[in-house]
Amino acid sequence: MSLDWYDNFIDKVQGTPSWQPAQEQVLTEPYTYLASIPGKEVRSALIAAFNQWMGVADVDLEIVKRVVGMLHTASLLMDDVEDDSHLRRGMPVAHKIYGIPQTINSANYVYFLAFQELQRIHPRPGIKVEEMVTEELLNLHRGQGMDLFWRENLICPTEPEYIDMVNNKTGGLFRIAIKLMMAASPAAPRDYVPLANLIGIIFQIRDDYVNLQSVEYANNKGFCEDFSEGKFSFPIVHSIRSDTSNRQILNILRERPSSPGPKEYAVSYMETRTGSFAYTREVLRKLTQQARDEVARLGGNRGVEAILDKLVLEEPQARATGVEGEAMERKLEEVVKSKPVKAVTNGVNGVHAHELPKV
Repeated sequence: MSLDWYDNFIDKVQGTPSWQPAQEQVLTEPYTYLASIPGKEVRSALIAAFNQWMGVADVDLEIVKRVVGMLHTASLLMDDVEDDSHLRRGMPVAHKIYGIPQTINSANYVYFLAFQELQRIHPRPGIKVEEMVTEELLNLHRGQGMDLFWRENLICPTEPEYIDMVNNKTGGLFRIAIKLMMAASPAAPRDYVPLANLIGIIFQIRDDYVNLQSVEYANNKGFCEDFSEGKFSFPIVHSIRSDTSNRQILNILRERPSSPGPKEYAVSYMETRTGSFAYTREVLRKLTQQARDEVARLGGNRGVEAILDKLVLEEPQARATGVEGEAMERKLEEVVKSKPVKAVTNGVNGVHAHELPKV
């Protein structure tokens, strides 16, 4: 490059910097990679179903779908990095292909693209949709922050604390969709946020359950991935809280096992010792019935009912674990006893490792 190129350089930096489509493709490639892999599409179905009540114009409804889809996919990119996941929807996670720095930058970039898209929506006068979405993204990160804090410090939350975290984290995206639709509805609609909150909680608890019980989930995300990630999911929280005299589940979480043996044992323990899966099914049954009651109170909605029907768990079947009965149980008990959990003192109203008595 000749030094002459820098003569009168200020003329070259007038206005905004140049940006080319090829550069855009580079930045968004981790995002487009994940977005191209088919997912559950629960949020899209939820938007279509709730619109039976709200009657949002097609042009605004498409904007809502795009914004929610962008925010959801970007948050998954970040989740996979923070959880050090290996699979998402049965495919390698984006950061295993594009690297962590590029994936994080792509996710953050898409957050701002979503806000840019948000400016095209037509809310009723006086409604500030940017503030609405900002508030829920703060809630999402608050929930994720507590989830990570419990995991990294080996602190088991109470069930109410866990539900509160889920309502922030998972509920945030559900509320963004419903609040944007309420803002764009031709007439001031009824308050659909409580129902959206309830469906979000049902969705996450169900996801926690199938993570430890579903063969299909294992194929898409990995076998009992919550144990490998050291995550305090709903059934795991129940199991630990049900029997604080036995620290085996806590020890297995701390080890974050990748091999099936410890995870199979933990699942068997939760099934037979603490009844955590039966408990989770009953909680889901109660919450789903309350959601159906709320749908009826709001005037009925076949689309929402269909979503609730799809979220109903199948009856459990006997599952082969590969664990060699009592011999395997005794062996694993020896393993977890031989590696005591270190004391944790900076928890927030949770079960701390040092509070659990020695076996």
